[in-house]
Amino acid sequence: MPGAQASRARVARRIATAAAYGGGGLGLLGVGLAGVLLTESRLAIRAIGLLDGDPPRADGVYGAEFTDPADREPPLVLAFLGDSTAAGLGVSRGRETPGALLAAGLASVAERRVRLVNVAKSGARSCDLAAQVEVALSARPTLAVVMVGANDVTRHSPAATCVRELGDVVRRLRAEGCDVVVGTCPDLGTIKPVRPPLRWVARRLSRQLAAAQTIAVVEAGGRTVSLGSLLGPEFAARPEMFAADRYHPSAQGYATAAMALLPSLCAILDLWPDETFTGAEPPLEPQAVLPVAVAAAAAAGHSGTEVTAADEGSGTWRWATLRHRLRLGLPGTETPPNASANSHSGTGDAGATKR
Repeated sequence: MPGAQASRARVARRIATAAAYGGGGLGLLGVGLAGVLLTESRLAIRAIGLLDGDPPRADGVYGAEFTDPADREPPLVLAFLGDSTAAGLGVSRGRETPGALLAAGLASVAERRVRLVNVAKSGARSCDLAAQVEVALSARPTLAVVMVGANDVTRHSPAATCVRELGDVVRRLRAEGCDVVVGTCPDLGTIKPVRPPLRWVARRLSRQLAAAQTIAVVEAGGRTVSLGSLLGPEFAARPEMFAADRYHPSAQGYATAAMALLPSLCAILDLWPDETFTGAEPPLEPQAVLPVAVAAAAAAGHSGTEVTAADEGSGTWRWATLRHRLRLGLPGTETPPNASANSHSGTGDAGATKR
């Protein structure tokens, strides 16, 4: 195992252990380091623009063409929790949000209606998930997607506390029979306004948190998908992946992230083929069983990687399965009728009927 990956695994396990035992003292930034980087942080904040307005709403039922005439099969309910990336800040149409993309994609693959319930809020941190999950559970979700972590890094939240809060939410959802996929903290080190040395620190902290999140989520009974691609090398090379603030994804960026998450959602429902990779050789083995901390560290450095428990039956979750699933293009999206046209630019599609 490469040195950087081994170090990441040790740090992730240490953070996850502190979270399990109620520790909150392991901060994402040490006091001295935070002082050195304070000036760079302020410059980066000034350079990142602000997006006006709220994300467009997209809640509603997708896949109307799969309506059961006898109404014997109710829609699958997909809940979305997390921060501004989960809410879809940066796009102008409801159908461009990650929740809408995944609801439409899941409906097409499952050939079944999917109801989207998005309770994510811009600016949310892991500490805000507890309130979101209670709202989401009122809709009795079948599946839940959580995207959180970036604000925990930028606001210097204690890593152990953030990880514990995320794990608690996953356990709460699983206790209600809801399967959970967590898109882990994206790589903040490739945001254009962030300059070295802050960029290097942001990348390290992002990956450490992503790895620790993975351990906590797997041990709580969920699965994770690395979203380094959300703000990673693919985005760094393609400016069109970013919205106007050069921080949040654009419609193309959200589609890329959704394509990384869709295979894992489909796999939960046994709707994904067994083949985990085709074509050129992947950066890691297509599927491998590793100690959970090692799998978490490896996934943090390779976007689009899924991690799930390999030994759930034992109740220990010491081993995890690392998968690189084949990513396909998302099916054409649709927007539910009677939608609201809330958007940043004042134009946009109709959003879904609110519940």
